Amino acid sequence: MEHTPHTVSDVMTQTVVAIGQEAPFKEIVRTMEQWKVSALPVLAGEGRVVGVVSEADLLPKEEFRESEPDRMEQLHRLDDVRKAGALRAGELMSTPALTVQAGDTIAQAARTMAFKSVKRLPVIDGQGLLQGIVSRSDLLKVFLRSDEDLAEEVRTEVVGRLFGAASKEVGVTVADGVVTLHGMVPHTSLLPVAARLVRAVEGVVDVTFDVAGPTPARTGPPLAEPQL
Repeated sequence: MEHTPHTVSDVMTQTVVAIGQEAPFKEIVRTMEQWKVSALPVLAGEGRVVGVVSEADLLPKEEFRESEPDRMEQLHRLDDVRKAGALRAGELMSTPALTVQAGDTIAQAARTMAFKSVKRLPVIDGQGLLQGIVSRSDLLKVFLRSDEDLAEEVRTEVVGRLFGAASKEVGVTVADGVVTLHGMVPHTSLLPVAARLVRAVEGVVDVTFDVAGPTPARTGPPLAEPQL
């Protein structure tokens, strides 16, 4: 079975384009255009990430070109007004930098991107040094896993461990990332747990069930024999 990508280090890009704090405005724009990226980590010292410059940080320069914003805009958008007059990365960058660590889970990185509405995150080590970059498209790589690979992991890591000796009665099929468990399960009460564990497998799109539980033993009085 292929290695399951569980952490940011499994999917991140290690070759990263970055700039220093003294990088001038036009160099930042040229670098973004050359490498087709919308944001750049800003480094200090030996490679410590101190901020990020994005296209949004550069746009105030154009937005406020023709006229000064009125007083109300200044009161509510002081940061944009400041960036409109900035000349170097250290003045333009958003700081502190929004980052993740290589050992963070893919789900953690995805939540950070969603909550903060960013497209990519610098990846740092414990000392804050740049290790790579992870983008939305990187996080989606888990969905490229084959159905066969997903089925094998679900059989081994979910069905085998959850149902134990009865797991041989539970089949697993996968189509386009959707997992179906079918057959006989020892306890239908375990199905919500199975659903949660299957969805936690990287690359699974959804899970469905086509299963039955054991027929309960009768505990009441025996049925009367029919009178002939």
